[in-house]
Amino acid sequence: MTPHSWIFPIASIATLLAYGLHLAWRSGRRAQHVHADLRADWFNAVSAQAGTEVLAVQTLRNSVMTATMIASTSALGLMGAISLSAPSLHALLDAEASPALLTPRSVLEFALMALLFTTVVVSAMAVRNYTHAGFVVGMPVDSAARQRWAAAGKSHLRNAGVLYGWGWRCLVLVAPILVSMVQAAAGLAAALLVTGVLLRVERSAVADDHSL
Repeated sequence: MTPHSWIFPIASIATLLAYGLHLAWRSGRRAQHVHADLRADWFNAVSAQAGTEVLAVQTLRNSVMTATMIASTSALGLMGAISLSAPSLHALLDAEASPALLTPRSVLEFALMALLFTTVVVSAMAVRNYTHAGFVVGMPVDSAARQRWAAAGKSHLRNAGVLYGWGWRCLVLVAPILVSMVQAAAGLAAALLVTGVLLRVERSAVADDHSL
């Protein structure tokens, strides 16, 4: 193993980290926050019209199913990644942290598991928030209980949108890591392509919001 073998894997991971830091730093303009605002407006609209309770619950059920599918897919991927990486990870941990055993492959495996684990956690939290919001929108619009819990329901729905956005992005970012494990140079190209597409989509969403 030569120092050159680290260049492409580290560059790929750095590209993904830079994308994540960009999202966190520019939080007020992220597409996921624009979409969270959309969900808040939707909540206000269904809360102002009696008879929309069933439609609102069905809409949230679709969102719960989508977030659940992402969480389930990521959980299966995480279990598979742990099974495949277990021998090399055991060797690394049992060798008294010998730097010689730290390879580009093991770093990519850690990055893969970290992305999948993050996807599982934030997607499960999105399901939780969607579920709480569903209890609120299922109440009769004119009921006192609906008015009492309206603010909490809107907050849960906004949080669900943000969490779902992070989970979806983390799952998409798994692809460049997998490509890097097969061919390092292609992995860097995949990381640049995927992050570039995501940034373009987010800029388009923000631009559409500002044009309204």
